[in-house]
Amino acid sequence: MSVSHPGEAELAAARLLLKSMGVSLEDLAGQSVEHAPVPTFAEYVPVVSAAVSVGSRRVYGSYWNRIVEQWGSRRIDEPTPSEISTLVEYIKKHLVLRRNSRGGQSAAEHLIGALRCLYKHAIRDGHISAADNPALQVPKPRRLPSLRRALPDSRLEEIYEVASTTGNDPVLDSLLLRLHTETACRRGGALALRFADLDTE
Repeated sequence: MSVSHPGEAELAAARLLLKSMGVSLEDLAGQSVEHAPVPTFAEYVPVVSAAVSVGSRRVYGSYWNRIVEQWGSRRIDEPTPSEISTLVEYIKKHLVLRRNSRGGQSAAEHLIGALRCLYKHAIRDGHISAADNPALQVPKPRRLPSLRRALPDSRLEEIYEVASTTGNDPVLDSLLLRLHTETACRRGGALALRFADLDTE
């Protein structure tokens, strides 16, 4: 009686299944394997910061700095969901209050987002398993509705009236107002405008 041996496809499928379960062949064989030590936040934040896009670094950078301030010497696999929630409340309590501040909701959302980004990279790098990601167990606060509102037509007319009849250069002021209302560009866009950017047709 012949014994059939598994082919390459079956072996690959078995390895994939074991990997998804977080089990290695060495674990099954009962062998102890030396794993690289899990990095601290101070060690790992620069790694993640260098790996993300400029936009992500701009959004999360200040929050990663705060995480390093609080947990720099701790290993990234140490904090629990409860400790993350405590850190969120600490950040909300100690944030810089601005005129448009809304109770730290945005800070809490970005802090959790920064941690989720960090742990996503830690999973890819093999420092923790997906099941051990504590940031996914802390819910993000709901985003509050925007306070920005469009100006009513009557108010816009009043602004045009004042701009076109007063000031040192009413013609330029009126032109700038028209630029902003028709293109929705910001101040930086108006300041950076060049003659070559204009389509005369």
